[in-house]
Amino acid sequence: MPVLTSSSPSFTSISLSIFLLLILNNTTVICSATTRTNTTRPNRQLSVNYYAKSCPQVEQLIGSITSQQFKESPVSGPATIRLFFHDCFVEGCDASIIISSKQQGNKMLAEKDAPDNKDLREEGFESVRKAKAVVESKCPGVVSCADILAISARDYVHLAGGPYYQVKKGRWDGKISMASKVASNIPQANFTVDQLLILFSSKGLTLEDLVVLSGAHTFGFAHCQNFVSRLYDYRGSKNPDPIIDPRLLSALRMSCPHYGGNADIVAPFDVTTPFVFDHAYYGNLEAKLGLLASDQALSLDPRTKPIVQALAKDKQKFFQAFGAAMEKMGSIGVKRGRKHGEKRKDCSMHML
Repeated sequence: MPVLTSSSPSFTSISLSIFLLLILNNTTVICSATTRTNTTRPNRQLSVNYYAKSCPQVEQLIGSITSQQFKESPVSGPATIRLFFHDCFVEGCDASIIISSKQQGNKMLAEKDAPDNKDLREEGFESVRKAKAVVESKCPGVVSCADILAISARDYVHLAGGPYYQVKKGRWDGKISMASKVASNIPQANFTVDQLLILFSSKGLTLEDLVVLSGAHTFGFAHCQNFVSRLYDYRGSKNPDPIIDPRLLSALRMSCPHYGGNADIVAPFDVTTPFVFDHAYYGNLEAKLGLLASDQALSLDPRTKPIVQALAKDKQKFFQAFGAAMEKMGSIGVKRGRKHGEKRKDCSMHML
């Protein structure tokens, strides 16, 4: 999932969103953020009813937090989903991304503080922290942070208008969190389809999984730094990416100068419905309105283009595929038992 960035939509970014929407809708109706050990081998110990006896109300408890957070701060949605992606792609889905580098005795930076994770929004961490506190008050020492993150991500997809899919549970929290392992395992905004496929394949994910999971960019925002090279010096050409829609290029250049711009400025992945989880992302790619080079590449490569076209035409097809792909991704590198994992009471701190 290439660089799902979920920056808080400031006044400037909202203004940019509105401006983009206006200029694009004037002329066109658009169809409606490496290692090879973390594979998605089937894990029969994960199950939907894992906490049926030990904490039967776990999903309701987490839901009470996600629904409140979504109302108070909608950016919590893309922030949490991005957090889940970044967690699963490094050391597997084990909540290792939430561990703090400041923990006593920790002599190296944790994943959270790696350069590729430096702009992860606090709202994602806050959602997990609040959900964990509520769950611990009712079911102490039972539910892992990793499962809470997986459930929270699903909740936000649904709250934003996306599908509701069952989340299999039973993950334990990982004991290892190293910033040095992040860079080689996180997709970059300028990746080619070949580079994306190599990375996704190393996680046990397919070509279709790549295209479907990239659809999470149907909501959320990205900082200028993730796409500014497309606007001025695409792959060292000294010119903008020739494929980008001229209207989008002009609008983005107004807020994202080549040099010296405001590092806090963000633009929406989806210029038509940036706060809604729908399938507009794929229609935008067909119209050459993709924000990131790695996104736009999916509509150009002959291997991925047919999938983009199919998902652009059928929202329910996308929703069904997305739920299945999230379940598959949620099985990457799952930890089980005390030898390999733990169940942290504080998601940011190892058990001592």
